[in-house]
Amino acid sequence: MMSNLQTVIVTLSVCYALIGALLLLVLVYARLPWPAKAVAIVVTSAFYVGSFVGARGLLGWASVDRLPKAFKVLQVRIVDPHSVEGDPGAVYLWVEKLDDDNRPSGVPRAYRIPYSDMLAEKAQHAADQIAAGHPQGGRAADFGTGDGGVIDAAREYILPKTIVETAGGDPSTGEFKAAKTAGDGVSFTPLLPPRMPPKDEP
Repeated sequence: MMSNLQTVIVTLSVCYALIGALLLLVLVYARLPWPAKAVAIVVTSAFYVGSFVGARGLLGWASVDRLPKAFKVLQVRIVDPHSVEGDPGAVYLWVEKLDDDNRPSGVPRAYRIPYSDMLAEKAQHAADQIAAGHPQGGRAADFGTGDGGVIDAAREYILPKTIVETAGGDPSTGEFKAAKTAGDGVSFTPLLPPRMPPKDEP
């Protein structure tokens, strides 16, 4: 079974092939010298093959999309910034999305987040906990409304002192403060077991 990204790549390749076929059909009936038609056919076919091979190469790259609201952390890779080489650095997370009952999707995805010292420190701590045999979960805050929903949702599962509150509010005043970077809105916590459906009482 193909993943969503593979399906998109195949669909785009098929669409490109259809467009190429229509172009070739026009060339067949166009009033052009056959050598020119042959060159156009070869070039179009080469672009189709090249686009398919190039699109397949995208499968190995981490996504820059927003992290899921709740996820299980599978692995962490931190790339420190290098000012000499002009590399701003990044934090790579391999995660599984969690549903409302804290169940993993079973479809791991890699994400690339711009580097920040705060995120790197938190991600390294999560990696150390995973290496020690303590599964880690995570949450990505959405600061669009400023309602601090990430903290409230996490407190449904765990004690207040076990979560690292990274952004979203000033605990002394209750004033909302947006994260400086996207990674500052990510928090890691011990992964809690899935919620079980309520048992029917006798």
